[in-house]
Amino acid sequence: MIFFQSLTKAELADLLLPLSRVKARAEDSQADLETKRIKQARYRAQQIFHWVYQRHVRVWDEMSDLSKDLRAWLNQNMEIFRLQESLSHQSLDGTHKFLWALPDQKTIESVIIPAALSDDQLEENRHVRGIESEPSPAREVTPSEFAGRPSDDAVASPQSWKRLTACISSQVGCAMACKFCLTGIQGLDRHLSVHEIVTQVWELRLRAPITNVVFMGMGEPLHNLKNVIKACQILLDQDGLGFSKRKVTVSTSGIVPAIYELGKNVDVSLAISLNASYDEQRSEIMPVNRKWPLAELMQACRDYPLGSHRRITFEYVLLKGINDTLEDAKRVARLLRNIPSKINLIPFNEHPGTEFKRVEDDTVRIFQKYLLDQGFTCTVRISRGRDILAACGQLRSVFGTARGTEKHRDAAYREVAPA
Repeated sequence: MIFFQSLTKAELADLLLPLSRVKARAEDSQADLETKRIKQARYRAQQIFHWVYQRHVRVWDEMSDLSKDLRAWLNQNMEIFRLQESLSHQSLDGTHKFLWALPDQKTIESVIIPAALSDDQLEENRHVRGIESEPSPAREVTPSEFAGRPSDDAVASPQSWKRLTACISSQVGCAMACKFCLTGIQGLDRHLSVHEIVTQVWELRLRAPITNVVFMGMGEPLHNLKNVIKACQILLDQDGLGFSKRKVTVSTSGIVPAIYELGKNVDVSLAISLNASYDEQRSEIMPVNRKWPLAELMQACRDYPLGSHRRITFEYVLLKGINDTLEDAKRVARLLRNIPSKINLIPFNEHPGTEFKRVEDDTVRIFQKYLLDQGFTCTVRISRGRDILAACGQLRSVFGTARGTEKHRDAAYREVAPA
């Protein structure tokens, strides 16, 4: 049995080619007939992609414009993969975290991150509701409760979301061992297959009108390069999930050869998890830097193929007393000079058991102001979902292989047992 979500449209067409039946005319050559069969297979693949990815139909027999023979073949040979939702939590700010059980009982997490209609509206609501200062306790919700809308306690009305971003995982755990990341503490269990990556977005789209996708969940996407590239091709297919190349972002800790391969094979936005301003500092908190130091990483960024008006996002997690000085800001500016870039500062999101601390707001403002004064686009990420451990660096699998996971197990999941 083949999982449908593991196939590109071209691969599906190849599988359907032997089923193609065309009427031959007297003047048709064998080459003409073969061309007609190929066109029919491609058309059928397009139809099926529309049914599953755009109409959200999950049963082959409900695809009314497919022939009975084709539907019978699909029932016998192909399965629409589903992820089992084990748990979901919704934050005060509308962020919604999902725990998925895989067929081998490993677990992964995905997050829906809402952005409000306008910054002014978000700021106004934040003052009224106190989102950042006093998050309310997480609450458990049913899958149907979200339905693409903020909860009653969320920051804005159902019509106010400007975008809904799906933050998805690419691995069970992660091998990169970044010291500030909860997923990295777990270690790598296994790569996700193409259908397990794609189905996260598909499942979230059944629940909400997702507009953007970021590979910033569990795992290092470029460590699972082949499957991530293929998943991106399905996400970008306009007959499939239909995302714009500007709306799909792959983040990496800095696997330099894979950055070049990603740029050659798929046109998506790139984000670099930078988090340090010089090699010794970065190697200490991000072991990947020992193999591919900053000079090599920056060159790969300069060589990355970017279209008009597109930039690389550099994510910089600010760790109190580690990488948050004005001198660090100056070194970051020198590193990124002449690279089309935008810088996203992320005040560290504390989690149970971590040795790192969150920086003060004044430190963030000083760091940001220097970069702005140097002509960089520099934003500070409003961390969403911190009250449910859904923010940057806080995702991890509950039941996978986990180095030190018990030390970091959060209360929201303590009562959950694997199926």
